[in-house]
Amino acid sequence: MTTVPPPLPYRVAGAWAETADTRSVELVPAGEALARFAPGQFAMVYAFGVGEVPISVSALRGRHGGLVHTVRAVGAVSTALYRLRPGDSVGLSGPYGTGWDLRAAAGHDVLVVAGGIGLAPLRPVVHTVLDRPVDYGRLTVLVGTRTPADLVFQDEIESWRGPAQVEVTVDRPGPGRQGAVGVVTTLLDRLDLRPERTCALVCGPEAMMRHTARDLVTRGLAPHRVQVSLERNMHCATGHCGHCQLGPLLLCRDGPVVGYDRVADLLLVREL
Repeated sequence: MTTVPPPLPYRVAGAWAETADTRSVELVPAGEALARFAPGQFAMVYAFGVGEVPISVSALRGRHGGLVHTVRAVGAVSTALYRLRPGDSVGLSGPYGTGWDLRAAAGHDVLVVAGGIGLAPLRPVVHTVLDRPVDYGRLTVLVGTRTPADLVFQDEIESWRGPAQVEVTVDRPGPGRQGAVGVVTTLLDRLDLRPERTCALVCGPEAMMRHTARDLVTRGLAPHRVQVSLERNMHCATGHCGHCQLGPLLLCRDGPVVGYDRVADLLLVREL
């Protein structure tokens, strides 16, 4: 039977705020070699004395050469991780799950669509495409968030402009806000989309992913060229507890990244 191996000790090399309730922490191994992750894969991160949670990697190489995880404080474990400071210790095991299929995207335009903190698992994709522009076509990044203050990686997003087309929309604009307002799918109207040569990668709240993927297919993208990351309810990382089951799929094992062609019908079933 597959089991999660004991977590290896990692040290916090850096920690910084992204928003009022979200922080990024960079982890380096205390003794072993740095684990090798692909964009979209996740780790089991253990807060000593509290518990562990699955978290996707938001950068494969951080400022200190470590793995970066971006954490929103919503529960006991994520709050403990949110409170980490440089020098603290955690446990980490992984990588687990499927990553974004960048081989399928090679030679194609890459469309990244993120909702809220869903930008974190997609950020390594942006890094990869920007680092290897000859391997891909045009890069477009669409981001939707609740308010301007909830936008993660704000400074870095600005640095993507130029090499990539970047569009940001918010649900509730603040005073003096100049820019798009509305759900992220409204940004699709701004694109010169070439559906026959575009690969779309989507991550965010499930309703947002469902509507975005369906809209992209309506605009001509083949369903297998739309990838979604369904991180819902992942718990054990080995496909045994059943928390993340979606029909025949166990998302910690068969996902979290899956082709929309495999889940389009499943996402329409209420309470599945």
